[in-house]
Amino acid sequence: MRILLVGAGGVGSAAVAIAARRSFFETMVVADYDPDRARRAVAGLDDRFVPATVDASSADAVTALCREHRITHVLNAVDPRFVMPIFSGALAAGADYLDMAMSLSRPDPEDPHGRCGVKLGDEQFAAEPAWADSGRLALVGIGVEPGLSDVFARYAADELFASIDEIGVRDGANLVVDGYEFAPSFSIWTTIEECLNPPVIWEADRGWFTTAPFSEPEVFDFPEGIGPVECVNVEHEEVLLIPRWVPAKRVTFKYGLGNEFIEVLKTLHKLGLDSTRPVSVGGASVSPRDVVAACLPDPATLGDRMRGKTCAGTWVTGTGKDGSPREVYLYHVVDNEWSMAEYGHQAVVWQTAINPVVALELLASGQWSGTGVLGPEALPPKPFLDLLTAYGSPWGLRDSVGGGGVRR
Repeated sequence: MRILLVGAGGVGSAAVAIAARRSFFETMVVADYDPDRARRAVAGLDDRFVPATVDASSADAVTALCREHRITHVLNAVDPRFVMPIFSGALAAGADYLDMAMSLSRPDPEDPHGRCGVKLGDEQFAAEPAWADSGRLALVGIGVEPGLSDVFARYAADELFASIDEIGVRDGANLVVDGYEFAPSFSIWTTIEECLNPPVIWEADRGWFTTAPFSEPEVFDFPEGIGPVECVNVEHEEVLLIPRWVPAKRVTFKYGLGNEFIEVLKTLHKLGLDSTRPVSVGGASVSPRDVVAACLPDPATLGDRMRGKTCAGTWVTGTGKDGSPREVYLYHVVDNEWSMAEYGHQAVVWQTAINPVVALELLASGQWSGTGVLGPEALPPKPFLDLLTAYGSPWGLRDSVGGGGVRR
């Protein structure tokens, strides 16, 4: 296996650190628009790791780099505005492809809070015949959310439930960043995109539909000391992926943002600072959203100032295998103190990065395989969860029957 990793930011650099401890691949080319960042990501590692420069907005550039290094698998670790050129460049090069966020959505112009327009991933699924005909695999949404949360959904359907009423992905944390009034632990560009777009909900008798941002607040009690966090509807890929392969009456995604975070996002929207349309400033053409991102600290640099834990998980209700009502929460918790001490990367980016590395190893071993455009829930969940634990990062299951959570 010869891997091209596009993006040497927080998640990409964490993926490099995780992969460096594994032996399943021959080469990993780590490419970024900033050559210094690519070099820093591989500094001190063995000669399997090669830094490179790439323009992620150019499918031709991605294809050329793949051919230069005889790449078999492309891992996209940049923000979702670059999904389509990297996705298309990998296909043209005859390589398999993995990403952690899917092609962008566009709200319905007439009824944005009731009806879907272009959905997350629609552009990629439209290309499914080309991927299938080529015999290549595009494994989309294989970060933590989407990704591990989708694996949990498939595991619940296969192992725990006879029928499912609702699959609800729930994400929360008690992380604190010392010294900053406002410092997102993940890409602000992606955060704005997710949180200000109309959230999508799936219902079996209605299909996909939208609602208003930050709607339907609920307090969810997260495990391992995180505790109760208010969560709200947010646009996310799981709602577009899970119903394609896992039968359920309803699928939702809610994120524990917190009131202060929500108010900041609302203010950015009111001022037009969430816009990606360039404006002229002193003769320069700049996107307001890019200016916001440039003014905030790089999430990859926050680890030493962060305290607390982050939790990603999937809450499932329905009828258990024994015919009785059942409610479970399958989850994965990462403590920032541990991830910094063990890998030198903050908890949120590390938790995202481990999952595509696990997936690549499963593809290398043949335990996962396929062609076309697939989500994680299209593949068997147990090999993934077993290997995740073998990486030293166990997952947990909280069952309403037994109360507490059990790490696996």
